[in-house]
Amino acid sequence: MRSSIKQVASGRFGVTTEYLVNADDIQIKMAQGAKPGEGGQLPGHKVDKVIGKTRHSTPGVGLISPPPHHDIYSIEDLAQLIHDLKNVNPTSRVSVKLVSEVGVGTVAAGVSKARADHVTISGYEGGTGASPLTSLTHAGSPWEIGLAETQQTLLLNNLRSRIAVQADGGLRTGRDVAVAALLGADEFGFATAPLIAAGCIMMRKCHLNTCPVGVATQDPVLRARFTGQPEHVVNYFFFVAEELRAIMAELGFRTVAEMVGRVDRLNMKKAISHWKAKGVDLSRILYQAPLGDSPSLNWSETQDHGLENALDNALIEASADALEKREAVRIEKPIINVNRTVGAMLSGEVAKRYGHEGLPDNTINVKLTGVAGQSFGAWLAHGVTLDLTGDANDYVGKGLSGGRVIVRQPTHVDRDPLNNIIVGNTVLYGAISGEAFFNGVGGERFAVRNSGAIAVVEGCGDHGCEYMTGGVVMVLGKTGRNFAAGMSGGIAYVFDEDGMFDKLCNTAMVDLEKISPEADEEEGTGRPQQRTNGVNDLGMGDMLRHDAERIRVLLERHHLHTGSKRARALLDDWANTLGKFVKVMPRDYARALKQLEAERQEAASVAAE
Repeated sequence: MRSSIKQVASGRFGVTTEYLVNADDIQIKMAQGAKPGEGGQLPGHKVDKVIGKTRHSTPGVGLISPPPHHDIYSIEDLAQLIHDLKNVNPTSRVSVKLVSEVGVGTVAAGVSKARADHVTISGYEGGTGASPLTSLTHAGSPWEIGLAETQQTLLLNNLRSRIAVQADGGLRTGRDVAVAALLGADEFGFATAPLIAAGCIMMRKCHLNTCPVGVATQDPVLRARFTGQPEHVVNYFFFVAEELRAIMAELGFRTVAEMVGRVDRLNMKKAISHWKAKGVDLSRILYQAPLGDSPSLNWSETQDHGLENALDNALIEASADALEKREAVRIEKPIINVNRTVGAMLSGEVAKRYGHEGLPDNTINVKLTGVAGQSFGAWLAHGVTLDLTGDANDYVGKGLSGGRVIVRQPTHVDRDPLNNIIVGNTVLYGAISGEAFFNGVGGERFAVRNSGAIAVVEGCGDHGCEYMTGGVVMVLGKTGRNFAAGMSGGIAYVFDEDGMFDKLCNTAMVDLEKISPEADEEEGTGRPQQRTNGVNDLGMGDMLRHDAERIRVLLERHHLHTGSKRARALLDDWANTLGKFVKVMPRDYARALKQLEAERQEAASVAAE
């Protein structure tokens, strides 16, 4: 099964390259109408094995979606994410979901300038049953207000024809569709009403896992009560369409496209002449902005995303044997900072052919020299290695989907990697799997919302490993403040040379543990036991044991890929090195892993019997 519309929310759960290439529309969810500006939290008891697999997380561990997208702090950042998604899947439309509020027209104009293909204005009346009551009753505004402002602002700035506008958030009838079209909507979003047609009774307890009609629950007993049929939803939409047809005939419109933006056909007199509406002034909402230089009142043009200039076009051409025959290829190229999102379009081609599994390790090896632009290695697929000698900007390896990213200093320079920033902020945001090795310091929010990538860095800024839910991160130098805030899964190893890390770490959800070498060392040798498991076994599996071995293997791999002098020095002084590492272990994660291990042992004993 394939959903035509895929959302990219702030948590980035399950947003892999394969997920993105299998979409006709990709929507960046900036906000929800019923709870604008808020993140979300899925309690651990609702994260069953199916959800854990879908979201690439651990069953039983709660999942926190950050309030903001950590790669969007300006309209330029939004333009970058739109460009990233368009690179991964050039044939899909990229949409941005905004909430209806005062000023949304200005934001929508920025979205259009950022080259989005589509914008959604979401009203407060929709929303999910899991939204907090304070948000439902005090946040957001009607879609009519935001839609009217968006239409007027886009027209006044000659941007209306470049972008499709959708309204949602409480549309229920054909009349709602007609009003939305006349106010400026090209498309219309329905959710609550068709959900009710399918059986929802709006108990408003979706977050409790106790939905009595089996709609919003993972409980198999309750799910068995679900009686909805596709035909019920189809029938509902037939009635909506019939009502809309009657209204269109009355107004004299032959197509919906003719209706878009025709606010002059909305009659407000009957509504405001009522004594309860005394003093209401709708003239600003129903203002007809001049057409100006805009060719139409609706969406009639396509955006130019400039994909023909992407470096990946050359990489895809050079990787033809790997893509078609799975043969190894080696590519060398220079790179400059206007080369943005390098590797994403190539990874999209890999995912289209081979899914999330990708190609065999290191099938496509790309050696680059220079300075990489934003989003270097975004959604990099398994089998693709990007080996950069130089440095890179923000968002390196965002959504990493099995690939390997290496960034190292040029051999002719003599910078101290512990004090040299080599990659920017928000590195490995929402990474799913894969490896990353950085021969220098990363910026703020290193590995934020990491789901499963393995990364080694020689230092990082504030908020490292924020909201992390899986994977392994090793820091060989200093960290900034607030390390591990909201970290519910995965493991971090920090080399705490001066013993100050406990003052920088946020221990609300994690415990700090010393590494105990005795359990992992051969008797009396001071060396780790030789084991056969590879680096992948050092990731999500077997997390509760073999810390000393995992640390050593990661140091060896970091030295192998980057030539890190720091890693070499730590390996050479192994007897003193291990005792200075601190293990950052989320409490819920440790509990869930013990439970999973117990289940595995029980299953093994049953099978043996």
